[in-house]
Amino acid sequence: MASRKENERAYPNWEDLPDGGRRYWRQRPGGDFGFCRYVKIVDKDEKTVSFVQEIYDDDGTLIETHQKYPEDTGHIILREEKSDDSPENS
Repeated sequence: MASRKENERAYPNWEDLPDGGRRYWRQRPGGDFGFCRYVKIVDKDEKTVSFVQEIYDDDGTLIETHQKYPEDTGHIILREEKSDDSPENS
């Protein structure tokens, strides 16, 4: 279990939750498009409650999630990424 100081070092963004826990997150540029956000939610004792990877497209729209903890649910596609040759981009 990471301490509050370690979480603050690893995750440059956070918000306090009403129950005393925190929601931490950090973003990384995507390999081909958009960006990825890692979201870690902890309880008041800094024990991890949830860890989720969120994938966003170039417009900042959430298109995919991947819950990794407490149970790995795999990737869940919420919206398809627009391809350069799709009719919408023509």
